[in-house]
Amino acid sequence: MQWLEYSIETTHEAAEVITDFLSSLGADGVQVEDAEEIKEILSAPDSLTYADDDFMDNLDPVVHIKAYFARFEQGVRRNLEISLTADALYDDAPKTYVSEADLETTIREKLVSVKEFLDIGSGYMGYREIEEDDWSDGWKKYYETLHLTKRLVINPSWIEYEAAAGEIVIELDPGSAFGTGTHETTALCASILDRVLKPQNSILDLGTGSGILAIIAAKLGCQDVEAIDIDQMAVEVAAANAAINQTDIQYHAGELKDAYKTKYDIIVANIIADIIISLSSDFPQYMHDNSILIVSGIIEDKAAAVREKLSQAGLKLVEEQDSNDWHAMVWQKQ
Repeated sequence: MQWLEYSIETTHEAAEVITDFLSSLGADGVQVEDAEEIKEILSAPDSLTYADDDFMDNLDPVVHIKAYFARFEQGVRRNLEISLTADALYDDAPKTYVSEADLETTIREKLVSVKEFLDIGSGYMGYREIEEDDWSDGWKKYYETLHLTKRLVINPSWIEYEAAAGEIVIELDPGSAFGTGTHETTALCASILDRVLKPQNSILDLGTGSGILAIIAAKLGCQDVEAIDIDQMAVEVAAANAAINQTDIQYHAGELKDAYKTKYDIIVANIIADIIISLSSDFPQYMHDNSILIVSGIIEDKAAAVREKLSQAGLKLVEEQDSNDWHAMVWQKQ
């Protein structure tokens, strides 16, 4: 199928009105890149999302909106009536077919009316034709086979890969969850697991993301693997990745307090420093004597605070690694 991508550059104040209009017009998809929304998410008191200062400083203040409309032989498909009522947002709303130019005119006219009471910025920027493969599979080109350790290999499921002798291959579709193996924190945790994990260990992967670390544990022979994430969507992606790899892992949504067991041999928490600090006094409760806690997602500026809090909780730091200002630490309960 062929699609048309209509682009608008606008302001945070006008973005919602324009997005609602495009949805009511019958857009099959609307993509919004809004720096203010990202900042609001990051600054929320209960947010588990982290971004470094460089990322924040480089956010584009311009809001970029892209609306996608399907094009058929009859023309571009859009809703018959333009309305912001709920009925207009349903897939079964009455449709009609117009030319690309007519749809463009409708969008321009709406922006003129919005401009009367809101600053819309640069406004309409034009449209382009895209093939379905360009947006459904285009992201795949950024992923390739990755060797985390001498024997751990992360391979996207759409790439054919023949494992060498002794290699353990994890087939991974990242989906929308964090954790493809390319980030330093994931690679550090994977390397540590490859060295310390024993098949008889019980392991909890806290903040599992794509499920990569839990899957690695299972692939290394561990039969007792549990994985938790606060995001239900991440849990679904992780479970799908586990199925691809034919691994038996207990995935569920929740926090540390929702863990199924009372004690684990290994807990791995590749999250963010502030959450590790907030959980520092809770971790020992879920550990046997000599159990191991692997923590990562720790930036250089937060490393000292993590060390202090986990030491105060009675844990002993037995190993620390860093890569590009990201730290991973191994702690043991005495």
